[in-house]
Amino acid sequence: MSEAAQYGEAKSKSVIGKAMGKFPELRSSAKDLMDIIDDVITEVNSMSPEDLQPYIPVKKPKTEKVVERELPPLNNPDSMVLRFAPGPSGPLHLGHTRALALNNYYKERYGGKLILRLEDTNPNAIDPEAYDLIQSDLEWLNIEADEVVIQSDRIELYYDEIRKIISKGGAYVTNSDAEEWRELKNQKKAHPDRDRESDVQLSEFESLLSDGEGIVVIKTDLEDPNPALRDFVALRVVEDSHPRQSTKYRLWPLYNYAVAVDDYHLGITHVLRGKDHLNNTLKQKWIYKYLEWDEPEYIHYGLVSIPNTNLKTSKIRESIKNGEFSGWDDCRLATLKGLARRGYRPETFLKYWENSGLKEVDIKFSWQNFDAMNKDLIDSETRRLFFVSEPVEFTMETSDTLVKDAPWHPDKPELGKREEEIVTGSKIYLQKSDVDSFNQDTAVRLKNLCNVSVDGNKLSFSGMSPQKGSKILQWCSKHTPIELVYPDGKIVSGIVEDNISELDGETVQFERVGFARLEGKKAFFLHR
Repeated sequence: MSEAAQYGEAKSKSVIGKAMGKFPELRSSAKDLMDIIDDVITEVNSMSPEDLQPYIPVKKPKTEKVVERELPPLNNPDSMVLRFAPGPSGPLHLGHTRALALNNYYKERYGGKLILRLEDTNPNAIDPEAYDLIQSDLEWLNIEADEVVIQSDRIELYYDEIRKIISKGGAYVTNSDAEEWRELKNQKKAHPDRDRESDVQLSEFESLLSDGEGIVVIKTDLEDPNPALRDFVALRVVEDSHPRQSTKYRLWPLYNYAVAVDDYHLGITHVLRGKDHLNNTLKQKWIYKYLEWDEPEYIHYGLVSIPNTNLKTSKIRESIKNGEFSGWDDCRLATLKGLARRGYRPETFLKYWENSGLKEVDIKFSWQNFDAMNKDLIDSETRRLFFVSEPVEFTMETSDTLVKDAPWHPDKPELGKREEEIVTGSKIYLQKSDVDSFNQDTAVRLKNLCNVSVDGNKLSFSGMSPQKGSKILQWCSKHTPIELVYPDGKIVSGIVEDNISELDGETVQFERVGFARLEGKKAFFLHR
């Protein structure tokens, strides 16, 4: 088939030459073998270019040569504790899965512990449903968190630790205008409130817990050449109600302070994250310095760009609210729920990011490679079906009862066949694009059935043996109407063989179209 696919026609001499070269013991049966090869070549040469397409050898990109790649070892792996720490602003999306996959890989490699920490200390950026949505995403990925920690349940801990830092002269409270404070910092100048006595700072801090106004700032090096690393805010007042804590607290920790405190108290030994966190790491080290804690190992990997993909949770939520998307599982979204609905396998996400490595070099996400990995996982177990878009009705004329003999999978005879009897008068439906290409007195082959001649909207049986040059067409007789939904929102109406009732929720391959996941009267396109 590969010879016919590449060169338009297979030739007996070429095929038998290759066969004899590979199996020299067959030379004594050359004549019998030639008869068999002639029959096979006749059938293969009658196949359409579309049906031969899968047999064209594809040169794989260099990135696909290594199917499995072992990530580099980590230092001090004994008693390893890692964390995956998303904010509960929505469910997980494709971008989240890199950190999750890498942390899970090292947890399993070293027999460590993985903590799921939900960072919910910004009352204005929380979706109450996300606490459960995120955990269900981990379950779908078959990743088990050994512990689930919610930051808003730990506010008193953050208060206790900041009191210690203030007492040591490592933090101060100010109710200065934010712009004034920022401008002084940019000029490497200390704010007047910075050098007040610790007892004054502590008193100011306590007032923030009830009714005061201001911020708590961690002191760093005002001479640091990087303005982002000079004094940074640890806690600020937010009066809005919190989904879990209601109005119990008004002074909330910011990211770098809460993360440092939690990483220490949860015993995190290794922090794996993108190099966009390099400044955050340096800020968090100030917390460790003031409290005289041992730091974890910090590993920063390169950034990843995912082209033409909306990963902004706030924008997605707004679009759902406006009716642009049906929900977090809309197949046009790169949320895990949307990608799962299309039929992606959980293993694909883990395998892809493990193969992407842990180096600091920036990378670009490849949907082509991602789809190829997913196809490798599903192709051998995915049942085949005929899908006919824009169906055109024909009537069959035949003197004998014909039986469709179509395997559920060409390489899995144990799965059985899709069998259907066709008699004279049976309705046959062909794809409009195929019908539009017919010439007068066209002769075609109905795949896995027979040859027919076309006269108007009548199909007449014309033989069983494949005819060289005949187009081989997908077709349906008994059928179910279905909508094929593409990731860009395009919907193609058509029909599918009427044997899908037990396949609801499964991924199948529509021959000549691609893989899709069935869901009621819809099929969500996955990839080719």
